[in-house]
Amino acid sequence: MINPSLDEPPYADYIRSRIRTVPNWPQAGVMFRDITPLLQDKKTFRVLVDIFVHRYMDQQLDVVAGVDARGFILGAVVAYELNLGFVPIRKKGKLPFDTISEEYELEYGSATVELHADACKAGDRVLLIDDLVATGGTMIAAANLLKRIGANVIEAAAIVDLPELGGSQLVKQQDIKLFTVCDFSGH
Repeated sequence: MINPSLDEPPYADYIRSRIRTVPNWPQAGVMFRDITPLLQDKKTFRVLVDIFVHRYMDQQLDVVAGVDARGFILGAVVAYELNLGFVPIRKKGKLPFDTISEEYELEYGSATVELHADACKAGDRVLLIDDLVATGGTMIAAANLLKRIGANVIEAAAIVDLPELGGSQLVKQQDIKLFTVCDFSGH
């Protein structure tokens, strides 16, 4: 069930209507929010990227960090459009140089993310991007990695918030500002 807010921006319903819901994937009971239709349509992809570019163009950011794997898609394009570098935050074992790691809980399991130890300089202003916020574990772990190397996470951003899973509240409780384009209720 989609539950748009009255104070929601006009683009939220447009973006939400183009996200595919796949029931019982990757396991029974999970309603997977598939963003690939957003990326396949040139107009929708442009609108999505522009939402982020317009939000962050005057924020004096130094770098955009994207979370493996769907955060790479949006994060790299936004970094390019903002004329910034891009930092990948990868799943364990995927980065070839000296890394730091953080373990976290997912909606349906646990995982570890890693970051190159030299990915940012101390004091860098970072925008952290992923595709969605479910339980908040991935976003918090990624922000913790960036903070551990001295970066300042100016804001975490995602396309989708799944508020019933409580992740967005957990992210905010960690004093991480959070922006999401749209949310889904009725998980």
